[in-house]
Amino acid sequence: MHFAQLGTTGVFVSRVSLGAMSFGGRGSQVWGAVGGLDVKETDALVGAALDRGVNLIDTADLYGDGESEELLGQVLGARRRDVVLATKSTARVGPGPNDSGQSRLHVMRSLEDSLRRLRTDHVDLYQIHNYDPYTPFEESLAALDDAVRQGKVRYVGASNLTAWQTMKALGVSDRRGWTRFASLQSYYSLAGRDIEREILPVVRATRGSACSSGARSRPGCCPASSGGRARRTARPAAPGPRSRRSTWSGPTT
Repeated sequence: MHFAQLGTTGVFVSRVSLGAMSFGGRGSQVWGAVGGLDVKETDALVGAALDRGVNLIDTADLYGDGESEELLGQVLGARRRDVVLATKSTARVGPGPNDSGQSRLHVMRSLEDSLRRLRTDHVDLYQIHNYDPYTPFEESLAALDDAVRQGKVRYVGASNLTAWQTMKALGVSDRRGWTRFASLQSYYSLAGRDIEREILPVVRATRGSACSSGARSRPGCCPASSGGRARRTARPAAPGPRSRRSTWSGPTT
């Protein structure tokens, strides 16, 4: 497995990451069609990824209507230390007027809910999932910076932003002295290569990291590619004397 530096941080992540969109949601018309994996299937997939050197797992509060985070929290257990755990918020997770977006209220509430479902006291990479036209970046980024200072988040990132939105957010962070985005997650495949025009140049110019997911990725996995001056190593993540593939012994869902 090759590893890349996450933006300008000192953290190294595998160039292939495990996406958790297919975890959970079996009873949902939408998420059941995406994957609907149960706890045993989730555990097997997570273990197989870790055994092959993957150390970046990405989920979101939206996936499986929250069950993706719940299953991931169940199966990781002691393996939590082996993982750079990433999740996202912004999407609608309830019927209320404040159950979506990037207001301070929603960001803080969503983070607490994610921590509870993931059974952890911190998230390694917390990302805004989309652009929120109703909330100024100053409010969203201040909330994210507070989460970092509180120790509940290690690094922050973004997903599905345009180049101008990314640069505006970075400008606000730099001007206020707040934590900057370390990564930008965007759709990328053989058929969809739009990010090559503006997103990847922005990532290289700002020394961030680009994480891409596309339709050719198998369920649960997405390729991670680094932009800019990311360093590579050839360190294989050798499994220990005991395989991490199947450690779940709890009840099935």
